[in-house]
Amino acid sequence: MTVARTLVREKNDVTIVDTDSYLLQEISGRLDLRTVQGNAAHPDILKQAGAEDADMIIAATTSDEVNMIACQVAYTLYHTPTKIARIRAQVYLREGKLYANESIPIDHIISPEQLITEHVFRLIEYPGSLQVIDFAKGRVRLVGVRADRNGSLVGSTISCLSQRPSLDTRVAAIYRQGQAIVPTGDTTIQANDEVFFITSRQDTLTVMEEIRGISKPSKRIMIAGGGNIGRSVAKVLESRYRVKLIEKSPNRSFTLAESLNRTLVLKGDATDRELLIEEGIDNVDVFCALTNDDEDNILCAMLAKRLGADKVISLIARPAYVDLIQKDIIDIAVSPQQVTTSALLTHIRRGDVVAVHSLRHGAAEAIEAIAHGDYRTSKVVGRCINELSLPSGASIGALVRDEQVLIAHGDIKIEEGDHVIIFLTDKNKVPQVEKLFQVGVAFI
Repeated sequence: MTVARTLVREKNDVTIVDTDSYLLQEISGRLDLRTVQGNAAHPDILKQAGAEDADMIIAATTSDEVNMIACQVAYTLYHTPTKIARIRAQVYLREGKLYANESIPIDHIISPEQLITEHVFRLIEYPGSLQVIDFAKGRVRLVGVRADRNGSLVGSTISCLSQRPSLDTRVAAIYRQGQAIVPTGDTTIQANDEVFFITSRQDTLTVMEEIRGISKPSKRIMIAGGGNIGRSVAKVLESRYRVKLIEKSPNRSFTLAESLNRTLVLKGDATDRELLIEEGIDNVDVFCALTNDDEDNILCAMLAKRLGADKVISLIARPAYVDLIQKDIIDIAVSPQQVTTSALLTHIRRGDVVAVHSLRHGAAEAIEAIAHGDYRTSKVVGRCINELSLPSGASIGALVRDEQVLIAHGDIKIEEGDHVIIFLTDKNKVPQVEKLFQVGVAFI
C-alpha cells in the first residue's frame, strides 16, 4: 500500500490486484485507484486489471511463486515492458540464470530480507547512526545522526565546516523537534538535532564524530528472532562481532545452530527478563528485535533497553507504531515497508534516476540522478549548482564524476554523466526534480 500511495500521489494510473475483498475496499476508500479481486497470476485477472496497456507490473504478494508466474503471464500474453517481483526464498535468489525473458521474465528482483539485513548491518557498522545510505556504488554516503553535546560542531554554525579543509561534507537537512530546516551557512547545529549529511565513504566516521563525539565501537550483538531476517543478520555479523541469537522454536533453534558458524543460538523467549539478564543484556552494545511480530519486537526491545542494552533496533511493520515509540523508547525503528519501497521506487522513477531512498518513514527522500545532454537540451548540464531551479526543500549534496567525489558547492558546474545526489525534505517535490533531469527532445 505504501508504494501504491506514492504512485497515486505522483499522478500514475494504478490498479491493485488482491484476493482479499475487504483489503481492496479499504484501499479504494483511501486512494484514487482501481482494484480487482482475484489471483494476480491468472491471465483473466491480469487482463481485467489492464495488463494489455500497463507499463509495469509490480508483483509483491506474499507468495514467490505467484509473483514469478504473474510476471511470466504479463510478459508472455501482454508484453508488459517492466516486470518487478518480490522474492523471499534464498533458493530462488541464488539462481540468477532463472530470470531472463526466455525463462522467467523478471527485470528487477526485490528481496525484503536482503534489504533489511544490509540496512541493519550499516546501523551497527556505524555506531550512533540513524540511517546510512550508499550512493554511486558506495563512493558517497548520506548519513543521519542525532547531534550530541560532545560533538565539536554542536553549537557552531554550518559555515564552520568550510573552515576545516580536511572535512569535506555538506549538511543536507536538519530536523529539529520533528520540523525540517533547510540549512544555510548561518544555521547552528543544536544538541538533539537530527542531522543528515553527505560525504565520501572514507570521511563518514570523521564527520559523525564531529557531530556526535566519539562513539564506542560495537562488539556484542544480541538478536531476538531466528526467522529469515534474524538468521541473515546473524550470518553477516558473526565474523566481526560476538553474536547471540534468541529463538523460541526448538526445531528452528537446532537448524540455526547448525547453519551459523560463530553465533551462539539460545532457545528461549526474548521477552523473558531472567533470560536476558542471565545472558548479560547489560553488556550488549546493540540489541536487534527482528521477529515477525511487531508487539513482541517492541516489548523485548523496551525490556532490553531498560535492562541496560546500549542501543536497541526494532523491526516494526505498522507505521503507526513507529511514530509512537521511536526516540523516547526505542533508538531506531526499521520499517520493512519503507526499506522495500525505496528499492521499488528506484525502478519506477523517471529522468535517469538510478537510486531512491525513503527517509524519516517516508516523509523525505534522497535521489541519485544522472545528468545527460548538453547546455541546450538539459536544464542542469553546463550550469553551476547555484543556477539550478531546485524546488524548495531540495538540495544537492554531492556529485560523482567518474571516480571523483565532489561535495556540492554553489560554483561547481554539472557535466554530462555526473551522478547527482539530491536530498528532498518534501517527497511531493520529487516530480519537479525528475522533470529537471529529463533531457529535451533535441537530445540524440
